Amino acid sequence: MDLLVKLYDVVADLDLDRNLAANSIVIRRALAPELDTIRAWIAPRFSAGWVSEAQVAFSRDPNACLIAVKDGKLLGFACYDAIALGFFGPTGVDEAARGLGIGRALLLKTLLAMRERGYGYATIGWAGPVDFYARAVGAIPIPGSDGSVYAGMLDPLISAPTG
Repeated sequence: MDLLVKLYDVVADLDLDRNLAANSIVIRRALAPELDTIRAWIAPRFSAGWVSEAQVAFSRDPNACLIAVKDGKLLGFACYDAIALGFFGPTGVDEAARGLGIGRALLLKTLLAMRERGYGYATIGWAGPVDFYARAVGAIPIPGSDGSVYAGMLDPLISAPTG
């Protein structure tokens, strides 16, 4: 199921920003030379599809991938305009760094970046934690969106060449 977010209602969370800064965690737009590092980080933690989507996000102008970093170590990422224009995601946080607010911070910063690009609404495609998105940014389900734009996507296990 897809979710809809009114970007004009999204506001920064200054307390969250201060807490992350106090823990030396920085949320910023990824840099072009970091693409291979980010792809290599995503692959074992999430999926090959997310690696591909991150690469597409890097092809946007400006780059549509934000990252969470602490002491030169990647803790999480969030992309937009990857699967389709106006879509948020994919996004992920390293298991060891969960519970610190990084996912929420990446979500907010990415949605605010989308608003700055001129979007009025964002779609969260094939949303996993629906309750999280509803609480964090007031996301609401889009009726009839089961499968999302991902419906009919090739199965990597079936489509991969054999032998």
